[in-house]
Amino acid sequence: MSKDAPAEALGADRLWELIQAGRGLVAELDLDRVINRLLEVARRVTGAHYAALGVLNESRSELERFVTLGVDPEVRRQIGDLPRGRGILGLLIEDPQPLLLKDIGDHPRSYGFPPGHPPMRGFLGVPILIRGEAFGNLYLADKEGGDFDEADEQAVVVLAAWAAIAVDNARLFGEAAERGDALKRANRAMHAITTIARAVGAETNLDLLLDLTVKRARALVGGRTVVIWLQEGDELRVAAVAGDPPRHGRQARLPLVGSVSGEVARSGRVERIGEAGAALRLSLDRLGLEATSALLAPLAFRGAVSGVIAAYDHLGADRRFAAEDEEMLKGFAASAATAVANAQTVEADRMRETLQAAEQERQRWARELHDETLQGLASLAVSLRTARRSGDQEALGETVDAAVGQIQLEIANLRSLITQLRPAALDDLGVKAAIEALVDRLDPLGPKIDARVDLAYEHGRAASRLEPDLEAMLYRFVQEALNNVIAHADAESLRIDVAEREGKLTIVVADDGRGFDPGARTGGFGLLGMRERVKLAGGAMECKTAPGEGTIIRATLAARHRVITSTG
Repeated sequence: MSKDAPAEALGADRLWELIQAGRGLVAELDLDRVINRLLEVARRVTGAHYAALGVLNESRSELERFVTLGVDPEVRRQIGDLPRGRGILGLLIEDPQPLLLKDIGDHPRSYGFPPGHPPMRGFLGVPILIRGEAFGNLYLADKEGGDFDEADEQAVVVLAAWAAIAVDNARLFGEAAERGDALKRANRAMHAITTIARAVGAETNLDLLLDLTVKRARALVGGRTVVIWLQEGDELRVAAVAGDPPRHGRQARLPLVGSVSGEVARSGRVERIGEAGAALRLSLDRLGLEATSALLAPLAFRGAVSGVIAAYDHLGADRRFAAEDEEMLKGFAASAATAVANAQTVEADRMRETLQAAEQERQRWARELHDETLQGLASLAVSLRTARRSGDQEALGETVDAAVGQIQLEIANLRSLITQLRPAALDDLGVKAAIEALVDRLDPLGPKIDARVDLAYEHGRAASRLEPDLEAMLYRFVQEALNNVIAHADAESLRIDVAEREGKLTIVVADDGRGFDPGARTGGFGLLGMRERVKLAGGAMECKTAPGEGTIIRATLAARHRVITSTG
């Protein structure tokens, strides 16, 4: 019977079984399950003892996959390498047409069987064609109770047609599912990168930014240890670490030339390394870290690389990083590099302005000493020399009396300058007494000052005071605020509130002066110095002002106390 014979020649039972088998095959969307089910049905409808499916490679020149049913696992192990499509199997690859043999050994293309292979006699092979292209071949051997006949061949041809549809559907479904998964992964990665970039981009403090960046990078790619190396001259230094800490931590440095991390920084290319133990021996030794894989991405902004984000060992079962991790870290590093460059610029500007503010402060003290003390002393010297040359004892006595008065005045001026530099009350009596003395001295010079200082040691903690650096910071903050108001605000009243509640210090300085535009950068060094002092003390400062609306400055920071040892 040829493959074009009427379907009823297959028999009603077998035809019904093929229809049911076809429905089951095309309903299956997993390719492996399609293949296994096809082999089971082929054995059942033909009575074959052995069944196999050979899947062709992309060039359709040989088999790249060979799935069997009916061969014992131990026998398969003894056979060794699976066939690639030579001999009888190669006939269907060269000419994809059904092949029916009563005895495989009688065919001239038969190569015989390898050692350990079970003996086989009858053979039936049918190609599986998808849109005219061969997908693979279905092989059956050794029919129970006889030889394969043309009805078996026709049944397998029908089954192969169903299988072609099922395989095509499964492959299309798999490709669609893979594309869907890839799209979901890309969306998740984009969402993660966007969220992280938004959080990182909002921070301008470089140390806080690097700490946030390294933690977010670790969460993004699932690294056991993540390190940020920043470039300093011809070296890279560890600037931030997240995860399992390396033994040598922040002390580690690497040369730009002669290290893989340095090459990533110099080339601006991402590196995914599967055998980190050998490739990254230098950096791992410098860190004091053991790792089997690594992922390194440059922090590149506008063509300049400021450093490298390095992740060591994936936290998954496979310690190696995937291509997906590489793309995510690459995208994140680009966003992080922008934030790092911005923070470095802000830090450089802040440092430059701080130095300018310090220089202006030195110039002010120089003017004070020159205009007041030095000129007064110079005038005094001229008066005394003139009186001595005159020889008039009465005039000399009057000049000496005047000189004594001038010296006392200059002593008072110097005491005032010394008090501004470091009041004795701050060390002897504490910050409350120092602020009150400051207010008493400055009150006649400007607006009416209402000062309240309410600290915890005034309420049952007489044996403690704020730590010295905190007292000095608090005093300087209030002093700078008062000087700013007196010099610039043209205010009528000024309120100072210093309070300690539940371990927190709050400082408020409010005036009813003319205010200013906080966005206009005209001077502002006094505020900059105040903000820097608060920052160094671990606190935060805010300034609310507008032209014509006065100014409110508020600082909040943790209160730290020291125990006062009694000497009485």
